[in-house]
Amino acid sequence: MSVPFLESVLLGAILSGTPLLYAALGEVIEERAGIVNLGLEGVMLMGAVTSFAITVQTGSAALGVLAGATAGSLFNLILALLVVTRRANQLASGLALMFFGVGLSALLGAPYIGSRIAGLNPLEIPTLAHLPYLGALFRSDILVYLAMPAAALVWWGLFRTRWGLSLRAVGENPTAAYAAGYSPRAIQYQALFIAGLFGGIAGAELSIGIAKTWAEWMTAGRGFIAVALVIFSRWHPLRTVWGAVLFGGAVALQLQLQARGASVSPFLLDTLPYLLSLGVVLIWAGGRHHAAPASLGRVFEGTE
Repeated sequence: MSVPFLESVLLGAILSGTPLLYAALGEVIEERAGIVNLGLEGVMLMGAVTSFAITVQTGSAALGVLAGATAGSLFNLILALLVVTRRANQLASGLALMFFGVGLSALLGAPYIGSRIAGLNPLEIPTLAHLPYLGALFRSDILVYLAMPAAALVWWGLFRTRWGLSLRAVGENPTAAYAAGYSPRAIQYQALFIAGLFGGIAGAELSIGIAKTWAEWMTAGRGFIAVALVIFSRWHPLRTVWGAVLFGGAVALQLQLQARGASVSPFLLDTLPYLLSLGVVLIWAGGRHHAAPASLGRVFEGTE
């Protein structure tokens, strides 16, 4: 393999992995609180379409990111209403949220198909941007640079703060957390709101950071890949960084092979990220009970 090819794959891995990382960080937070969100795809789509629409209307990518994050958080509160307040089944509610997000984003985004935007401008880091082979990594947009600090912030919040301790306690045993004076439902609402913020930012990065356009269902299953990434990382926010680069690398690899006319079916290449997701689930699912929150997916039946 040539150096330019490896450089392109590495750069593509980081760019493709950035929205996966933001989405996975949000999923880590809500799963640590005991909520499985299969509607993450819909949350990302709502963030993507809202950020793109606001950017088109205002010309400001910063407002677009803010709007996308807000849309993601508010949309995710629908899941909170269903599974926390109404105590509905989490898996069914998540899938319903996903399909609702797919349809609603297609409706809202229809007027913006074909629109052009400048999107998030690359920010060049002096000196580093001119390094051989790796310089392109330091000419990225702000959301790419903030991805790793965001992972560190989530780690600090979960493992070094009182709020993180209460959230993890709810995910392990909400009844015991309630007996200790915590409100499991309030904490789960907070977790879902924050997770929605991250999901919305992931969608914003996809539409106004990478693609700079809007297309129906442009997430193409990335929400489900992010869920697999959480399993891969064993519910630890820092390990999601490596997983995001790995999954993003699979996406970048298949794109580079297609661009170079590899003598492999493009349909087979398109399956690489999803085959990797299946492999992760097959390898890590057997030890899931050693790492996953004990009450993950269960409905809290308390009387608060």
